[in-house]
Amino acid sequence: MKNPSGEQKGWILRGIDLSLVEGERLALVGESGCGKSMTALSILNLIPKPPMERTEGRIFFKGRELNTLEEKDWREIRGKEIGMIFQEPLTSLNPVIPVGKQLAETLEVHLGLPGDQIDEKVYSLLNEVGLPDPERIERQYPHQLSGGMCQRIMIAMAVACGPSLLIADEPTTALDVTVQTQVLELLFRMTAEHRLAVLFITHDLRIVKGHADRVAILYLGQVVEEGAPSELFEHPQHPYTEGLLASLPGFSRRGRELLNIPGVVPTPFEPITGCAFADRCSRAGDRCRKEEPALNEIIKGHKVRCFYPSKK
Repeated sequence: MKNPSGEQKGWILRGIDLSLVEGERLALVGESGCGKSMTALSILNLIPKPPMERTEGRIFFKGRELNTLEEKDWREIRGKEIGMIFQEPLTSLNPVIPVGKQLAETLEVHLGLPGDQIDEKVYSLLNEVGLPDPERIERQYPHQLSGGMCQRIMIAMAVACGPSLLIADEPTTALDVTVQTQVLELLFRMTAEHRLAVLFITHDLRIVKGHADRVAILYLGQVVEEGAPSELFEHPQHPYTEGLLASLPGFSRRGRELLNIPGVVPTPFEPITGCAFADRCSRAGDRCRKEEPALNEIIKGHKVRCFYPSKK
């Protein structure tokens, strides 16, 4: 990516290696600006060009290399094979088209169903996502619905064509706290029923503990730790993961002051030698500032990018 002046280049994502199998849920976790949403957009070839470009790397989906596809091929992939739920439901839906017509268009474009079957499928989907009176809802515009209702519409659109992979990019960020739990329960229930692989992007570690099969922690465009939630929450190995957990009231010891990770995240345009987290890490040594650590498996299924992982 180029900086606003166009003179300097930087890295948003740096060698991310992830995999998903049918029915598996992988949570991608990290603070704002670490590259979570850009990972999702890269998978779907939706990164803004310019100022960004993909310089290397390969993405495979069901044995097919996505990097080589033409735009006409992507129209068959997006929506039909890979579903996407974005952060802001009100901005993701077309404000001047009734939501039922938007659902119907998705079904017509990707499945080619006749009109009577489309109407039946639209009502079925609206019922499935828990929206009452689908005959009334399908005639309404996004601004006439609440944020939670719009996000339910987005979930219906994402699963409408039976995709194999669903990418959910912080799907509850724009919702009231009281609605977030309902939407999450709906999302994970439907993905389980449809046997979808799910890439769930969030900055909230509390959400993933009961919903993910694996968790990948992202920092400055790199995966720094990956493992099962139980292992990662009980035995975090990377100092950044330890810091994230210690900063949460639910995981920190009662009566102890919440941790504040020192320093700030470097910008993508700052040159980095060695570990990207070294300047914020209490365990960093000379080696950390000279060499970049690899993502190594310390025990089966648990990987960490650190020269000095925790011994806990």
